[in-house]
Amino acid sequence: MNPTAALLVELIRVNTSNPPGNEGLLGELLAPRFKALGFEVDNIPTPVPGKSHFIARLRGDGSKKPLLIAAHGDVVGVEREKWTVDPFAGVVKDGSVYGRGAIDFKGGIAVFARAAMMLAERKIPLARDVIFLVEADEEGAQYNTSWLARDHFDKIDAEFALNEGGWIIKDDKGKTQYVSISTADKTSVAVVLTARGTSTHSSMPRPDNAIFALSKAMAKIADFETAVQLTTSTKQFFTTLGEVSAPPLAQAYRDLVSGTPAKQHAADVLISKDPLMHAIMRNTYAPVLMNAGFRSNVIPGTAEATINARTIPGTTTASIIAELTRVVNDSRIEIKVGGAAGAAPVAVPGAAPGATAATTSAAAASVIRESSTNTELYQALEREAKVTYPGVRVTPYLFQAGTDAGAWRNRGIPVYGIYPYAISADELTRMHGNDERVSIASLQEGTDMIFRTLVSVAGKR
Repeated sequence: MNPTAALLVELIRVNTSNPPGNEGLLGELLAPRFKALGFEVDNIPTPVPGKSHFIARLRGDGSKKPLLIAAHGDVVGVEREKWTVDPFAGVVKDGSVYGRGAIDFKGGIAVFARAAMMLAERKIPLARDVIFLVEADEEGAQYNTSWLARDHFDKIDAEFALNEGGWIIKDDKGKTQYVSISTADKTSVAVVLTARGTSTHSSMPRPDNAIFALSKAMAKIADFETAVQLTTSTKQFFTTLGEVSAPPLAQAYRDLVSGTPAKQHAADVLISKDPLMHAIMRNTYAPVLMNAGFRSNVIPGTAEATINARTIPGTTTASIIAELTRVVNDSRIEIKVGGAAGAAPVAVPGAAPGATAATTSAAAASVIRESSTNTELYQALEREAKVTYPGVRVTPYLFQAGTDAGAWRNRGIPVYGIYPYAISADELTRMHGNDERVSIASLQEGTDMIFRTLVSVAGKR
């Protein structure tokens, strides 16, 4: 087993399910290894005991601004009964490492950590400091990198950064199809729908039933499809897929980008059979929480549902509310922005007094520009990806979920996201699911790719 896979096994065995996280345990595991290689090590505690950010810095000569490689240490919980292995045992089976976080994102920690360690092990002369960060609370948001940046930005300030994001996707035969590097993230905003009616005995139902009203509103949203919105990066992404895919998808990808409205619609229908592709080309609305009633013989006076809106960069909260209000078309339903579900709050200079964390976060995200592909880091990662996967196309990408890259992007610092190991469509579905796993061979390929990228960008020439 290669060193990256061995480290991943150890990381998985540290249960950092959030809540509560306990990410400080990862710092305890990693600190002595980085110190032994000459890294300067910091553990930044948060107000929550056991939750901290781990930072290891390998000094260069300071002639260039630092390079940051960041990975979150917390993971989502599990449904243990649905796993075929212990999700926190780091089981090695059939050439893969199994466990919660194998893909998201302890596999990334292992790859980034080993690549950084190799700089020290091989005594690579550096023009830049290389900062390795294991973040807390990415899956929970309260004490994530935005919190860290408020008081400790000097420790994580950099010219550009690597984080989680884009995919290296294999087909069913194990051949790598493409490498995508995310240059922007969709924003996550919680929208709360509240229906009100008369609370009364269930034996005497009235027309103003809050649950029925809410149900009708939710049914309308379920039947509604948002419009296709292609950003610069998604146009390039789908153009690339049109060049590397087999018919009929190849033509559908081309039609999506440049076809007539009728052809674009037909392409959308075909491409959207893949949930990932459906998500990155439009805003999406997904119901995640419902709350109504407290006794079986009482009709409640209110019924509430929370929708997780995932939005294309540039989308405003006002436009989300306006669209849902138009779709629901019912004066009995109040629609407003709630807490930012899973989003990383970011500071907005000049934010209006009294602005909520959710609206402030969404407002900031709506004006953050995509990270440019015309930087030394993006171009090095693109170049090394082509070396690792010969003949494979590399493309920028809009990440369909959210990350905590906003701590840097909203300060104008480019962030590039990649899950640095090739995975199949089946393995992708297991992220946040059951029997999450990543192949040992992919981990080694990714480590070599990231190491060469770090040497290219941070090494002296």
